[in-house]
Amino acid sequence: MARAQLAIRNVSIFDGTGTEPVGGDVEIEGGRISAVGTARSATTEIDGTGLALSPGFVDVHTHDDGAVLLYPGMAFKLAQGCTSVVIGNCGFSAIPGGLGASSGILNGVGDGWDGLDGYFAAVQKGQPAVNVISQVGHNSLRFAAMGNERREPTPAELSQMRAWVEQAMTQGAIGLTTGLVYQPGRYSQTEELIALAEISGAHGGLYNTHMRNEGDGLLDAVAEAIRIGREGGCGVHISHHKAAMARNWGRVTESLALIDATNAAGGDITLDVYPYVAGSGPMAQYFDLNKVDEELAAAIRLASCPAFPQYEGRHLTDIAAETGEALGALVVRILTAPAGRRTICIQFLMDEADVETNLRHPLVMVGSDGIPDLDGRPHPRLYGTFPRVLGHYVRERGVLSLAEAIRRMTSLSCDRFGLVDRGRVREGFHADLVLFDPATVLDSATWNDPQVEPVGIHAVLVNGQVALAKGDHTGVGAGRTLRYRQG
Repeated sequence: MARAQLAIRNVSIFDGTGTEPVGGDVEIEGGRISAVGTARSATTEIDGTGLALSPGFVDVHTHDDGAVLLYPGMAFKLAQGCTSVVIGNCGFSAIPGGLGASSGILNGVGDGWDGLDGYFAAVQKGQPAVNVISQVGHNSLRFAAMGNERREPTPAELSQMRAWVEQAMTQGAIGLTTGLVYQPGRYSQTEELIALAEISGAHGGLYNTHMRNEGDGLLDAVAEAIRIGREGGCGVHISHHKAAMARNWGRVTESLALIDATNAAGGDITLDVYPYVAGSGPMAQYFDLNKVDEELAAAIRLASCPAFPQYEGRHLTDIAAETGEALGALVVRILTAPAGRRTICIQFLMDEADVETNLRHPLVMVGSDGIPDLDGRPHPRLYGTFPRVLGHYVRERGVLSLAEAIRRMTSLSCDRFGLVDRGRVREGFHADLVLFDPATVLDSATWNDPQVEPVGIHAVLVNGQVALAKGDHTGVGAGRTLRYRQG
């Protein structure tokens, strides 16, 4: 009998569907799973005694559009057990251009790609360590069509944006994303978004949104997303579901109830969450420099600050106390300095109880929302998201079972975002796999030391090749660019 390419033996196999594990072996041949339960003798043998084997985790909310070009080894994702990343979120994508809107969130992405095909060709040339699947972002569309202007698009500009969405969908994009707190997306009316979502819907794609409001106007924002999906004819995915600011804590329960009622009436809405009480993003997008919101400023810590690198890792309140400035004046000084608009901040605006409420919901997936600016002190979610769910929220807090957490990170994500033959430990599926220790897996990244890889991840396979083994990144570069619902 011919030897198999690779066999992983004596593991607890979590198949990704939420069912309890079974013991056995998994065999891999030609980049796919060739047997589950009993494996032949293999050229490469991995002993998984005492460990769990699951499908590779899918990070459904990333800003890795530039990272897969700048850092194709993607160490910060592989080390977590992530084998695939979904890019183009919050309305910012590498296509069709218009990168001037991104305030550093697309660092590393060039301009003027020949559609998604052109961008993917560049990504594949770099031999990425993980699989990459993309969406098309409304902020990038709008900026490319009409700059940062605060008005409705002309019929010609709207037609151009619709044509770009059509091109992206034809070339394999998942759907349309929006970031309606950001410029220029915040200037759009609902009808503009419906007109663009219609193109995604015609291709069976999604409408994925960083909603217009995640605080006082949370429920109105959810209602707008529901309307866009309904009138655009597409499923809706709500990014990083939360209730921001202390006065709104607990309202995720109301938001989830609205979503449940909509789904019960025939809707199609899913969500994702990151397992932290702080978010992160381009600071320039959050402030009106003519009237600085000091309540928001008081909740901010600086992650990347090219103009004042000595401020990285510090809270604005501490810097202001040291310099004797008012918070508003400090914000203005930072953002108006050379390269000030590339400042990335961390905002502590959420409640731990809301995080757990989200994680309990069966339609909530996991997305890191990490911004891979490695020159500063990024939010620790960039390195820690998935092990944090498994270690803290599953093992320590008991918020959800291990099998259910794996389902949310694997099969649910692949089914929703169109990653074909992935997300399950099943014969014939692509061998994206993670071998980990349920008893020890945990995030190690902290606010003060965020670029630290987690513990408890023993091996990661991408398309059947070992990309990580016992903490060592092999550099095999086995990731692929994927097209929505295409094998």
